[in-house]
Amino acid sequence: MIVLKSKRRSQLLFLSTMALTITVICLLFFALLWKAGNLVDLPNLRVGFYNFCLWHEGAGALQCYQFPELEALGVPRVGLALARLGVYGALVLTLFVPLPLLLAWCNNNEGEWQLAVGFLATSSALLASGLGLFLTYTWKWLQLSLLGPGSLALGAAQALLILLLVATAVFPQRAEDRSWGAASSV
Repeated sequence: MIVLKSKRRSQLLFLSTMALTITVICLLFFALLWKAGNLVDLPNLRVGFYNFCLWHEGAGALQCYQFPELEALGVPRVGLALARLGVYGALVLTLFVPLPLLLAWCNNNEGEWQLAVGFLATSSALLASGLGLFLTYTWKWLQLSLLGPGSLALGAAQALLILLLVATAVFPQRAEDRSWGAASSV
């Protein structure tokens, strides 16, 4: 009976880890693809990883800036490129997390589990650095109250990535206790 409870507990922990992973992927897809990376998307201001539009009083409309003008405004080309690489790289690496998790679970292989932990750690570091760089360069046009659902989704994805990283770092000790043969022979 104790073996069955332990097995169910480890299965529940694994399923919740997979659910959190899928949630992070969905949040990143929402923020970076559905919202096109826009952290602020208002009628008079649009600031994102690929859009930088400020309200122009003379024209009475949004004026979008490209790189020669962005550099004049103080947004460096290399800094924005690194910020894009960070956040979109985090999305790509997070897409690779579920497969090693599933393979590690099925094969009871700690090496595959460590690969998933590595992907999570790198994704978390990339997302935090990319978002931090972008906010550093654009904060003079932003206010905390202006940030939209895209930025909220990125912040939630970062928090969940850290939670996943902690959970997957602790989980292998519990996963080693489960035995497939003991439960099936009962």
